[in-house]
Amino acid sequence: MASTCVAAFAALIVAPAGAHAAPSVKPACTVGPVRCLALVRTDIAAAPAAQAGHDGYGPADLLSAYKLASAAARRGAGQRVAIVDAYDNPNAEADLAVYRSYYGLPACTTANGCFRKLNQDGEQGNYPLANPDWELEESLDVDMVSAVCPKCHIMLVEANSADETAAAGTPATRSDLGEAVDTAANLGATEISNSYGSVGPESNFTAWDHYYNHPGVAVTASAGDSDYGTIWPASSGFVTSVGGTSLVHAANARGWGETVWGSVGGGLPADAQGTGSGCSLWEAKPAWQKDAGCSGRTVADVSAVADPGTGVAIYDSGALGGGWTVVGGTSASSPIIAGVYALAGNAAKVTYGSFPYSHASSFFDVTQGTNFTPSQACGYLCTAGAGYDAPTGWGTPNGTAGL
Repeated sequence: MASTCVAAFAALIVAPAGAHAAPSVKPACTVGPVRCLALVRTDIAAAPAAQAGHDGYGPADLLSAYKLASAAARRGAGQRVAIVDAYDNPNAEADLAVYRSYYGLPACTTANGCFRKLNQDGEQGNYPLANPDWELEESLDVDMVSAVCPKCHIMLVEANSADETAAAGTPATRSDLGEAVDTAANLGATEISNSYGSVGPESNFTAWDHYYNHPGVAVTASAGDSDYGTIWPASSGFVTSVGGTSLVHAANARGWGETVWGSVGGGLPADAQGTGSGCSLWEAKPAWQKDAGCSGRTVADVSAVADPGTGVAIYDSGALGGGWTVVGGTSASSPIIAGVYALAGNAAKVTYGSFPYSHASSFFDVTQGTNFTPSQACGYLCTAGAGYDAPTGWGTPNGTAGL
């Protein structure tokens, strides 16, 4: 959907008023039917661990922006946030230690029981092959959970691959990533973050929806990084679909401002960057969604910072990261929201993505920006406005009450 719509209006693309210049980025994952959704800044040099200064938002920024500092200081113990990714990051625990030490967060290690790395069968050891693209993704995910919920335990479940597809003619019989999600739920995860999405028609992947069906576990999924259009598993009715924003300091009572993360033109469609959103043609509309402009599942439900131009700092010693690195993409917003769910401690009462719909007043309503121009072509499915809109859902967390 995204490529079709962008191609149809490419000649009319203009930068939205007040938009910052598009940063130079590269996607972490570039091959396969399912790809991670991290975007790495290439115009900011990576900084070594020993260097005191580096760019990108840290934990204090995120806690301030989303009014989570008090909750993060008091809550999260007993919560087990699972990160599901493909392939192995052999340095995941060591890199996490650098991030947490730098920001003064309590140690989270295998030795103290806070951190567990497992394969998709739930074993500690016998990990899949390493993959430098997904290594950075895993570092981003565990760093974002740490930033938002420093008292949470973290379970990193590494799937054997991201190659599964149920395409017509050559259907796969199982999903490695899906089995990793089931493993996380079976081993007691209270929240499960999935920072990846499909390439190609959603219909090739919806056969795997059942892996994400875990009522009482808050399962989040990234909405995508390629502007207007829906991807799976964010389009599944069993997840909280997480869109992306641009987050900046502002002279207002909150101290921050947010707009839809959207492309500012140039190089479309191949280089289009912005949060995914829209109306699924393949997934049924959940009973808790009431927007009248989409007969299927509308993406997204909520959002958080994802613009690499206002990106987060992570530490990844792999080939793609090279140290302290600035990263964006909805791969950042999914684990942030999973961390907020953990701070709320409410996952046992959560039925899929429904909870924000009955607690809409507990979000910062994002009312400006679009991930598709001209916005008239898709209305609230691509353009922010008061109340619910697809790019940002009900908005971004204002404390923990919305989740």
